[in-house]
Amino acid sequence: MTKPVLEIVGVSKRFGTNLANDGISLSLAKGEIVALLGENGAGKTTLMSILFGHYVPDSGKVLINGTALPPGKPRAAIRAGIGMVHQHFSLAPNLTALENVTTGTESLWSLCSRRAEARAKLLDIAQRFGLSVDPDARLGDLSVGEQQRVEILKALYNDARILVLDEPTAVLTQAEAETLFATLKVMARQGLSLIFISHKLDEVMATADRIIVLRGGRHVADRKASETTKAELAELMVGRSVSRPVRVAATPGETVLEAAAVSVRHQGVDTLKAVDFRLRAGEVLGIIGVSGNGQGVLAQLLSGTISRTSGDLLLFGKPVDHLSVADVVAAGIGRIPEDRNKEGAIGEMAIWENAILERLPNYAKYGLVDRAGGMRFASDIIAQFDVRGGTPATRTRLLSGGNMQKLILGRNLINRPRILLAAQPARGLDEGAVAAVHERILEARKAGTAVLLISEDLDEVMALADRIQAIVGGRLSPPIRNEDADRQRLGLMMAGEWHTEHTEVTHAV
Repeated sequence: MTKPVLEIVGVSKRFGTNLANDGISLSLAKGEIVALLGENGAGKTTLMSILFGHYVPDSGKVLINGTALPPGKPRAAIRAGIGMVHQHFSLAPNLTALENVTTGTESLWSLCSRRAEARAKLLDIAQRFGLSVDPDARLGDLSVGEQQRVEILKALYNDARILVLDEPTAVLTQAEAETLFATLKVMARQGLSLIFISHKLDEVMATADRIIVLRGGRHVADRKASETTKAELAELMVGRSVSRPVRVAATPGETVLEAAAVSVRHQGVDTLKAVDFRLRAGEVLGIIGVSGNGQGVLAQLLSGTISRTSGDLLLFGKPVDHLSVADVVAAGIGRIPEDRNKEGAIGEMAIWENAILERLPNYAKYGLVDRAGGMRFASDIIAQFDVRGGTPATRTRLLSGGNMQKLILGRNLINRPRILLAAQPARGLDEGAVAAVHERILEARKAGTAVLLISEDLDEVMALADRIQAIVGGRLSPPIRNEDADRQRLGLMMAGEWHTEHTEVTHAV
């Protein structure tokens, strides 16, 4: 049997009362692709952070080719051939791709930079692994997929032989994800060993040689991809069988939000172009589109963070001159932002503080915040929405992505909003958390909430939406009924091909 290139032996890590890793052991062979699967908060990212030296384990050790790796030393991990591609890229947007890749690779005492040599090495690696990128391109000008290539190239430039990718497709389009996994298979054939953390069972089954499942911080299963099923993996992740809720037909109520020929010019660019839609109580209107086509601007507009340039907007039948964040909150509009870390919560604040952020006037008197009331409110959210990983006093940044998302969802839904703006509500969530989020959205719909669902996931939109519109280049297609939608038709709509035959053309005003 080939000796493993990586062994993690009996690793445990505790954060306060939370046991994130409980005696985990696993191994990785040369040229092998292993998927690390588990619920949000199962301990996957903590384990990989220990491997890379970001955390020191309470017990256990990491062996590289049989030699123990010094704990808590990222530089030692890099020297040992470990590369880490984080879910949230650790790159400088104002530097070029080449500058990002070479930062930290030269001594401060060097008399000159070996830029030409570095460029040649970077281009050689890029060609060998099919990771094409312009070395002189400013990182901030690159697409998300291209930025991820730079992150991978940075690891390979440092001679990584073991590559760890944390949720690598969380911010990628379907096409970018397929390209990435094709690249990973090329890397494995050339002898690199890879671990990737994922919640997406389809990509795990299609890419991994072996699948390791964590649950509650423990190693509960190790399966060959060829010898398991998605249903078994989902059950192993959560400890029970998982099924997503089913949308049933319903009769929507009155129109609560309308837009007619609404345009937005943002930072000198026309990002929304004469869009029309109508949202009714007790329905889910799905907006589907490839990332970067204006859906983010639409969410910002309806959240009150940017203003429209032209067009008409009606809220509960009344014209709106300028929609501010305060207006949105006062009107009972709940918001699940696309980026939970930057827009949804403040990581350094406690869970209870994030819970009451938008309701501060209700929890303050004579200039003092009602901490006890905020703690009770947060406790209700934790209990009703199954937020795991801490108490109301826990810092929010210590929650996993899925539990942070459930906190944001609960904060908005616990007191039923009249409108819910849900942007990518299940992005980066495990199968159990996706089912829970979808169930809550459909419960809100049944109770009369009007839901505007913005998503890049065809399956999600088809599962939840009553009517669907595609957004392409800042323009919205006419809506179609869910019953008239299929993957092929929606795919064509997302490519900008739509027509009015059999569509429900609405006139907002």
